[in-house]
This record gives sequence, structure tokens and C-alpha cells, in this order.
Amino acid sequence: MTISKISSSAKFYAEIIAFSDFSEVANLKHYVTAPGDWYVVIADILASTRAIAEGRYKQVNMIGAACINAVLNISAQGEIPYVFGGDGATLLTPPHRVDACIKTLLGVRRLAATKFDLSLRVGVVPVSRINECDSRVLVGKYQVSPANVLATFSGGGIELAERWIKSDRYLVDDDVAIESPDLSGLSCRWEPLASEHGVMLSTLMQASSDNESDNAEIYRQLIEAIGEITASSPNAGKPVCDANMKFRWPPSGMQAEIDATLGNRNRFIWALRLYLNSLIQWLLDRFDLTAGGYRGKQYRVELRDNTDYRRFDDTLRILLDCSTEQADEIDAMLAERAERGEIVYGLHRADSALMTCLVFSLEKAEHIHFVDGSDGGFTSAAKNLKAKRSAAGK
Repeated sequence: MTISKISSSAKFYAEIIAFSDFSEVANLKHYVTAPGDWYVVIADILASTRAIAEGRYKQVNMIGAACINAVLNISAQGEIPYVFGGDGATLLTPPHRVDACIKTLLGVRRLAATKFDLSLRVGVVPVSRINECDSRVLVGKYQVSPANVLATFSGGGIELAERWIKSDRYLVDDDVAIESPDLSGLSCRWEPLASEHGVMLSTLMQASSDNESDNAEIYRQLIEAIGEITASSPNAGKPVCDANMKFRWPPSGMQAEIDATLGNRNRFIWALRLYLNSLIQWLLDRFDLTAGGYRGKQYRVELRDNTDYRRFDDTLRILLDCSTEQADEIDAMLAERAERGEIVYGLHRADSALMTCLVFSLEKAEHIHFVDGSDGGFTSAAKNLKAKRSAAGK
């Protein structure tokens, strides 16, 4: 199948035509080859499994989202493709942004260490180096709502870059200059999302064929099968609904937001400002009022549409709110496909999910909300996937 090419390196992501049917997420017709002079940037938290076991999964998610937020705040609108990974992030940056990207991510690394006692690993891999190894970085653009898009990655290049960085290759040197990150727009004010049906199921799926077209068909079938299993549930398995969206004051995640966004400000004054701002938000939400671009109940509608609960970056990642019986059925379906050698997969069950928000423009409804299962979510599912892969000798 032919992969699209775009001539201008600087504008390549902005010019990609978005698709809106998630079942098409692995269809190569929606993908463009990343320019060879761009860079894959990966940031992930070391020993995230241990931090999650200690109950610090909200902090882990916060730092993962902060990596994306910091880079977007120093970039042009719509310039940087990214995928949230729960305990980190994957981004693609043009050559004229890479130095600034590294400096601000090192700022996030310092923040993670000093405020959250977390160790953030940052690696940068040239796309040209990936191309030399007969892998590709293919980029798509999924239209999650009218005002928001999310990047998708295919071609095996991102997976290769992750393996290199996790084996301590292409890591950023410690002597690189550090810049304090701009984390304006980062917040975590919604309470944990309780499952309406019993289980918040984090699923990771990787197709095993050497043929990209065959893998695309496998992913389409997986999405279709999961959709059929969850079709009988209200919201068809979507983990965010009006019933489980709880905004109370003060928000339970406020301390994490204060720590992440404080910067060089006076802590007392900044905390007072955020508590006051969240109180106003609570009043607007509670009484369906409008002020400063925030539109009460309309924001809830936008938030549900703008939720990033399905992702693709050489791995299909879906968070589902389902019953125990549906979770068992999904597990059995995936196990059958794994037995046939079509996929490897990992699952994690929780009773709730966490949401971390990036707000760009309330007036334009430009805001994205990352969700992850509680107690580790996608990070724990990845551990489960690795265990299955090891047991299968893959």
C-alpha cells in the first residue's frame, strides 16, 4: 500500500488529513512518512511500577501529561504529534524545535525528581537512524472531536525507538541546559472516574504479523470485536460519562496540580489562586453558568467528546468501562487470538480511572483529557503484556 508523502518538513504534521473513524486507525492510507530530519522524543518514568505500587499513580500520570504539555507550550499550534503513555509520552519534533524540546523536558525531569520523587528518562532518536534500520515512523491524525486531533503512529519505528531508549541508548546527556517548563493549562481537578459497570479495563494489543496490511486488518477486527462485546452497555464502554464525572471542592488532585505548575512562584499565593480558580469552576459547573470561556454543563459535553481513551502507537491501547462478564469475554477473545499467534496483549482491571487535563482554549473547545485506569492502568497492562510475551518466548 502506498504511504503518503508531504514535501514540506516543517509543515508535515499540520498538513496531514485527519480521519474520524477509529476502526481505521491502522489503515495505512491515513498515514504519512515522517521526514528524515525529525526526531522521536520519548520520556518515561523509571520504576513506575514501584511508584504505582506505592499508590502514586496520579503523580505518575501527572508527569506523563506534563511532558506533553511542556512541549506543546513551546511549539506552534498543531505542530507536534504526541501520544500519552500513562507513565510518559512519545512525541515527534521538527529539527528547529528539538533543542528547546530537550531543555524543557529536562525541566520536567527536575520537577519530577524534586516535587514527586520520580525519575524521568528522556531519550531522542533521529528518524533518519530509524530509517537506516528498515523501520518507519508513520504518522496519522485522528479527529477525536471537531476542535481536537490526536496523533497515531505506525510502521514499527516508535516501538524500535522505545526499545533503544529503554536499553539506555540515545539518552539525553545530563550536561544539557535545563529550562523551567511552562505547564499552564495542565490540571487534574476531576475526581477519579468510578466504573459504572464494574470494571475499568486497560487493554494493550500488538499484532504479530510481519505484513503491515495484515496487522491493519487484525487491529480493525479487534476494535470491531470489542465494540460488539460492549455494545449492550450504555456509552458502549466509553469510560467517561456524566454519571461518573464528579467535580467537588476542593479537588482531591489539587496538591499535585500546585506542585506541577508552581515553578518559581510563591507557593502560598499560587495555591490560593488555584484554589480560588477551582472554586469558581465548581460554581460554574454546579449552577451551569458561563464565565471566562467556561460554559458550565457544555464543558462536560465537550470533555466527554475530547477524552483520549483510545490510542495507537504501534500498540492499540483502549480503556473500557465494562462489566466483569464483558471483561472476561474480551480476555477470552484476545487469548484465542494470541493462541493463534495473531497478537500479544496485556490487561489490567481496576474499579476506577484517573483523568488529567490539558486546556488550550476554552472559547474554541480546544482541550484534551487523558484517562488511565487506577492502580497503574496502561503501565500495569504493559507489565502483563511483557509477562505474556516472555512466557511465549517472544
